[in-house]
Amino acid sequence: MIKVTLIKSPSNEVKSVKATIEALGLRKIGQSRILADNEANRGQISKVSYLVKVEKVEEK
Repeated sequence: MIKVTLIKSPSNEVKSVKATIEALGLRKIGQSRILADNEANRGQISKVSYLVKVEKVEEK
């Protein structure tokens, strides 16, 4: 599992970047989501890596 936190605003970005941020479930700066660590999520995160912070979270 990985924790993704939005740290910068996507307001001045192109539509595809905004859509990727929304697909990750992030809306407000400082908001975090815990996502599965899979190829699809890793690809989305790499596309918007300059807007988010990623942390490894252990599963319970």
